[in-house]
Amino acid sequence: MSHFPLFEKDNAPKDSVEWLEKAEQNFGLIPNVEKVMALSPQLLAGYTFMWDGFNTSSLDEQERQVVYMTANFENECNYCVPWHTILAEQSGLSKDDIEALRGGGKLSNAKQNALSEFTRRMIANRGKVSQMQLQEFFDAGYNDQQALEVILALSVKLISNYTNSIAGTPLDKEASHNRWSKPLIEEKSE
Repeated sequence: MSHFPLFEKDNAPKDSVEWLEKAEQNFGLIPNVEKVMALSPQLLAGYTFMWDGFNTSSLDEQERQVVYMTANFENECNYCVPWHTILAEQSGLSKDDIEALRGGGKLSNAKQNALSEFTRRMIANRGKVSQMQLQEFFDAGYNDQQALEVILALSVKLISNYTNSIAGTPLDKEASHNRWSKPLIEEKSE
């Protein structure tokens, strides 16, 4: 039995309805992750507000997807990777770079690769990157503001990735063609 129901606008807590409507405006449908978050209007409101804020950051659309996809990979979010694969395609990222993001690999664009690497290091070290690692990010062409914007994106991803993890959010049919699980090295048989 699931502890995390999927709410619709007609049965959601009243304070979540406006945020579900906002999700529907943003995506043309209400994704299941927002339906789960609707149980906590405060969580859904915060998530939506931060999502919209990151969309207006100084990082371009492709760069935003690089950060999101890297976080989804590192946090092993089977729900978010398929959706962000669609968003990465819409942003114009190459098929090869999208596959690299889905596999934890290196991107063809050096600047975007530095952004992905900085994002990965921020997650792995819980925000405690070295001065040298931060300088590598700056040397790639990024600035102080954009370092802070990565933190904003990681906050968005913490909310969605962790929600999906504890809720076992079912993947929407619209993204099911991009199903994903983290590619790991399998144990060899003797």
